[in-house]
Amino acid sequence: MNNPIRRATAQDAAAISQVIIQSLRQSNARDYPPDVIAQVEKNFAPQSILALLGQRQVFVATIDHQVVATASLDRDVVRSVFVHPEHQGSGLGSKLMATLQSAAQGANIEVLRVPSSITAEGFYLKLGFLKVRDEFHGAERTIIMERRSNPD
Repeated sequence: MNNPIRRATAQDAAAISQVIIQSLRQSNARDYPPDVIAQVEKNFAPQSILALLGQRQVFVATIDHQVVATASLDRDVVRSVFVHPEHQGSGLGSKLMATLQSAAQGANIEVLRVPSSITAEGFYLKLGFLKVRDEFHGAERTIIMERRSNPD
């Protein structure tokens, strides 16, 4: 089973959208009400993904040439880390995060930040991120976390 990580291309937009929406509906739905999931989904339609490709460093993980996970770096902020539910727990999220951390170090970014969902908080804690504060956008709770590039 081959799972290279590479930069996303415009041809990946629909597949990235599907991975994110499936993850939201199956994984995040345990922690957020349906109206919050529906609102967040709107941000990840294929056209929205195309726009993000021009604004962020977007990466994908593939298995047998199929996109199964994605993550992006928007300067010093980790965004949109999603692994298709069938592949969660397989290490793909950690591999994507290592790719983002390497890109951040290459850009001399000392502190990476991530607006984490409730669902992903434990994942980021295992990777050395620490909670800074909670933010609320209506009913949506986001946990702001950060990690130093070279923890002392």
